[in-house]
Amino acid sequence: MIPITVVDVAAAEQLVVQVLRSGAIAQGPMVKRFEDAFAGVAGVPHAVAVNNGTTALVASLQVLDLQPGDEVITSPFTFVATLNAILEAGATARFADIREDDFNIDADEVAAAVTPNTKVLMPVHLYGQMADMGKIMPVVEEHGLKLVEDSAQAVGATYEGRPSGSFGLGCFSLYATKNITTAEGGVITTSDDTLADRLRVLRNQGMRQRYQYEVAGHNYRMTDIHAAIGIPQLESLGEITKARQANAEALNKGLAGVKGLKLPQVLPGRTHVWHQYTVLITDDAPISRDEFAAKLTEKGIGNGIYYPKTVFDYDCYRDNPKVIASDVPVAERVARQALSLPVHPKLTDADLDTIITTVREVLGA
Repeated sequence: MIPITVVDVAAAEQLVVQVLRSGAIAQGPMVKRFEDAFAGVAGVPHAVAVNNGTTALVASLQVLDLQPGDEVITSPFTFVATLNAILEAGATARFADIREDDFNIDADEVAAAVTPNTKVLMPVHLYGQMADMGKIMPVVEEHGLKLVEDSAQAVGATYEGRPSGSFGLGCFSLYATKNITTAEGGVITTSDDTLADRLRVLRNQGMRQRYQYEVAGHNYRMTDIHAAIGIPQLESLGEITKARQANAEALNKGLAGVKGLKLPQVLPGRTHVWHQYTVLITDDAPISRDEFAAKLTEKGIGNGIYYPKTVFDYDCYRDNPKVIASDVPVAERVARQALSLPVHPKLTDADLDTIITTVREVLGA
């Protein structure tokens, strides 16, 4: 089986052992080292490490002082953590449809979704390519909104040279399958000194110094062990990204012209870090997306469906008054057609050839 992803953290062994031998394994100097490196990647002065990507989203919303009834507009085509974070922060979720060309929220649909209660826009930079920030930022500015970037899958991606996580409060996931991992972990990036300070206090039980409580806080801390796992990967981010980009380019070249298969694009002005290589199995394909996935698995090609439904299309959200479902035909169609193929850096040329040959065979090309 050629797996959909491979976790390789062997380069972290020396740093992890160093932390273990120090006896100081909670948040400490290794976390600070990781934060400084991550801030450099995002092009901002502040990176605040937390215990996971969902926490990054929740904490970012919490420091924006949302009140009951305040709304957050986000994408309907995303991992459920995006929606759960909005609800945990006490806000109401509203949705704007996506674009098919980048799988990200459509700025025109965002403008139409804004209400007097809208306080935050949370675009999701899905699969490794940023949303169209050139069109999104004017909407944010016109309506006086706060911006929280769900950059969970887009570490190192850029829009017109500007990194993901530098437009507002950037929220990154460091889960095991992400391009950069600490096993579990998250990071919030910002250029706002005040928000960075509030985030650091919030993550440490509301303490600025020991037993000096300033707010009702939480334990959102990252450990030095987790930070040690991530530091070598941050140092190799350029090589990791280049490998993913080369693999995506090979797949695009080898799969061009297959009927019923729509390939992912890198849109002008953006860089794509290829957390996922996601194709669409269109309605004129000889088999359905689910049949395609089953045949690939049978033939030893790992694949994943990210995501099978719009995020609010589950029983647990249907009767929730804080989840305002909307008509999102593009997202619904993409959810029915999307499938991701392996693109991780551990693929060999032989693996890529096998993936290309198998996909073409299954689709009768």
